[in-house]
Amino acid sequence: MNQNQKKQFLVTEELLASHGQRALNLLMDYMGQLILFIIAFQIAGTIALENGNKDFMAGFAKNDIMQYTFAAGISLFYYNIFEIFTARTFGKLVTQTIVVDENGEKPHHEVILIRSLCRLIPFEILSFIGMPARGWHDSLSKTYVVKKWDLEQKKQKFYSLTESKTED
Repeated sequence: MNQNQKKQFLVTEELLASHGQRALNLLMDYMGQLILFIIAFQIAGTIALENGNKDFMAGFAKNDIMQYTFAAGISLFYYNIFEIFTARTFGKLVTQTIVVDENGEKPHHEVILIRSLCRLIPFEILSFIGMPARGWHDSLSKTYVVKKWDLEQKKQKFYSLTESKTED
């Protein structure tokens, strides 16, 4: 292999977050989305009232499509903002995990958008049954949720070994 064909780090199964970490991520992220939902709903309700729409709350409560659309928008906003800018959500901060591409790098924003959209697939939660702990939003977007500290250690070791081999 010549120097132009530098060997790339690849995420391995032992780096993946556990089912427990993924479940805690989900729980914490649902709480974060709920808070965001309440704030956005209050703002929308206030705007509706100021514009003379006194039936906004009652209409919202009766309209399943409006509820789903609003909740889906909040979910997309939440995951895209956090993962595009930091590769981590509130849940991932708590569990010390991070979303990466196959080379252990922060995914591009288009990949995060695909990842977020895949979360809206009905019954997507069922994709976590089995091993390893990867859902459809991971596999379809070719991303991985890994233990941040373990990833940093493995990458550092990999690249230090790779550099020492090229120096020989």
